[in-house]
Amino acid sequence: MSYWTAARLQLSHERYALHCLTALGYTTYFPRLRVRRVRGGRKIETAPPLFPGYAFVLIELQWHAARWAPGTLGLVMSGGLPVRVHNAVIDEIRSRERGGLVNLPKLPEPRPGSHIRILRGPFQGHLGLYEGMQPHERVMVLLALLGGQQRVSLAQRDIEVLTNTNPLSG
Repeated sequence: MSYWTAARLQLSHERYALHCLTALGYTTYFPRLRVRRVRGGRKIETAPPLFPGYAFVLIELQWHAARWAPGTLGLVMSGGLPVRVHNAVIDEIRSRERGGLVNLPKLPEPRPGSHIRILRGPFQGHLGLYEGMQPHERVMVLLALLGGQQRVSLAQRDIEVLTNTNPLSG
């Protein structure tokens, strides 16, 4: 019975590792993301790995050769055996592919007054209200600090929008 497992790959040697695994007779799956950004005023599209440093390997008979394949750092193991990845996980990732690249669902866009949580930095874990965008992917957030409300400028990637109406339950 065949099953999927995950292989750890040497960073910057993913292509080589995938080539070696394929040459050994393994089927591999290395999902890549579709990322669109604006850089220097131009829209560009990149395709970074969905899981940097990892690829899925289909094990049909034996797994030992995959564990020691050049370019790999081994398989993800538990109790001396490769960890099985359910087919449903692979199917779900593949269902999100368009043109060979995975499209992730868009995160909710904050609107002025949206509740947010700070993910990183000195205010990590604090809740606040989104006030608006600033240049260079910065956002203005209103925080309750020191007995009053303070405006703070943060990197957009350092906040998450809370989708429920009660920010204390999220």
